[in-house]
Amino acid sequence: MAHAKLAALAVLVVILLHASTRAMAIEQMPATMTLNGFGPGEGEPAECDGKFHNNKEMLAALSTVWYEGGIRCQRMISIRNDQNGRTVRARVVDECDSRHACKDNIVDTSVAVWNALGLDTNIGEVPVTWSDS
Repeated sequence: MAHAKLAALAVLVVILLHASTRAMAIEQMPATMTLNGFGPGEGEPAECDGKFHNNKEMLAALSTVWYEGGIRCQRMISIRNDQNGRTVRARVVDECDSRHACKDNIVDTSVAVWNALGLDTNIGEVPVTWSDS
């Protein structure tokens, strides 16, 4: 009987640990999208993997609270242009650090994302909605 209780407790602990390491799924979160360069000479390497990335890829960096300590690293998110309704998917590779000049509501993306959403990169900031894919 004692072994069965210990086994049940162990299973419960594993379930709780698994649940605590998963990000809360986000659906239709309003945000401001900004332009970011992920290549060499455009800042530091990406937080998720310590590498630079090609700006022709669909890439994103999320504000600290959404980045959640890296839980979303290498995961896909959907980004919807609120102005024209276009939606794209981008891979999270970096954090837009809210402790160092990044606002709390930022989805910082590569030029490829801007182009796919039909946006002019000279605008600088646009309202978007993003979700976990």
